[in-house]
Amino acid sequence: MKECSKSIVRRMREPNFIIRYFVGSGLDVGGGPDPLSLYREFFPRLRGVQTFDKEDGDAETLDSIADESMDFVHSSHTLEHMKDPARALANWFRAVKPGGHLVVTVPDEDLYEQGQFPSTWNGDHKYTFTVWKTRSWSSHSHNLVELMTALGPAAEIVLMQKLDDSFRYTLPRFDQTLTPVGECGIECVVRKRTADEIEFGGRKSKIGVVSSVEAALLTGFGPEK
Repeated sequence: MKECSKSIVRRMREPNFIIRYFVGSGLDVGGGPDPLSLYREFFPRLRGVQTFDKEDGDAETLDSIADESMDFVHSSHTLEHMKDPARALANWFRAVKPGGHLVVTVPDEDLYEQGQFPSTWNGDHKYTFTVWKTRSWSSHSHNLVELMTALGPAAEIVLMQKLDDSFRYTLPRFDQTLTPVGECGIECVVRKRTADEIEFGGRKSKIGVVSSVEAALLTGFGPEK
């Protein structure tokens, strides 16, 4: 099933995808069969999405994509096909502008592979993924927390979510992504910190003062008498 397409309604209900993540011009790595660009109208701050697939080059290196040239980079279920996931993520993150976002979705090893590797459902999967485990049944498992933090001080993890809302834990072993609703994955959003933020150790508040009128509007409380 088309995993990017499955995600659209969920993402439309999450304000951050509309006002922060899918903003400006982006790159959709491995999006050929199911491109994010099909749903551009649902994200009004999205100017355009370039699909990068096999005919465009090596998705692990993105040699034709300049450093810090994209407002966001999106990849749905491509990382598990890469020979070196850490190298792929580093190059995808390299292409993101400071202040922009890397949005990556991968299969969750317990929801998708369900205890067996090589994968029963997709023989081209080279690795399995989990948010975090001290021990995994898979000899090819990657913790996403480790992969994302390895991107360095510029990597600010703003979302790490197991996509099991529609997963039916009561069913016997079965590929639930074949259903129209089963995502069986993990979604991660990483913001690229600016040089000033890296030097400061976080985001600085804007310079200025919130007026008493603005404060009253923001908080719902009028000025003290």
